[in-house]
Amino acid sequence: MFIETIAPAEATGEIAEMYAGDIRNFGFVMEGTSCWTALPHIAPLIEHLLQKSRSEFTLGLRAWRLITLIAAKQIPSTYCSHVYAKLLVKDIGSHEQVLAIQRDFRTAGLDEREVAMLAYAEHVTIDASRTTRADIDRLRAVGFTDRQIAEIAFCAAYRCFMSRYFDAVGATPEPFFFDPDPAFRAAMTVGKPI
Repeated sequence: MFIETIAPAEATGEIAEMYAGDIRNFGFVMEGTSCWTALPHIAPLIEHLLQKSRSEFTLGLRAWRLITLIAAKQIPSTYCSHVYAKLLVKDIGSHEQVLAIQRDFRTAGLDEREVAMLAYAEHVTIDASRTTRADIDRLRAVGFTDRQIAEIAFCAAYRCFMSRYFDAVGATPEPFFFDPDPAFRAAMTVGKPI
C-alpha cells in the first residue's frame, strides 16, 4: 500500500470492529478495508454503506458478486476481480464457469435475465452517460423492477468508486485470494499486475 493506515494493533472503536469482521471472515485484515483508515472519519461510513447495501440487495449475493466481477474487469480492478472470482467459485462451484462468465458472460450459459443484468452493469461501468430509456426498458422486459434496476446501477457504480480508490492508494489483493491455477490467476489479473 502506498499510504499509511491504522494498524490492527492501534485500531479502536468502529475501525477495530471493521478489522474484527475481516479477521472473522478471512483470518486477516484486507488491504481493501485498511486503506480506508487513512480517512478514519470516512472508513466506518464506507463499511456501513457496503454492509447495508449488500444485505438489502434484493437480487441476492450471487448477483452482487456477478455484477462486481464484470465491473472489475471493465474498470479494470485486479483486486476486486481476484476477490470476487474466489467468492463466485464458492457460489457457482466451478472455476470453469466463473472463467467463462468473466471472459464473456453472454456466452457462458447464464439465463436471459442474468445476461441482461450483466450487460447493464457492464454498460454502467464503461460509460453510464450513454444510458437511454431503451436500456431500462430492456431490463423491465426481462422482469426487473425499477428498484432492482437501481440496485444493479448502484452495485456497478459502487464498484467503480471502490476499485478506483483501492488502485489510487496502492491496495493489492492478498495471496489468500489468488487461485492456485496460473491460467485462472492470469485471467483475473485485469489491471495492476500481482
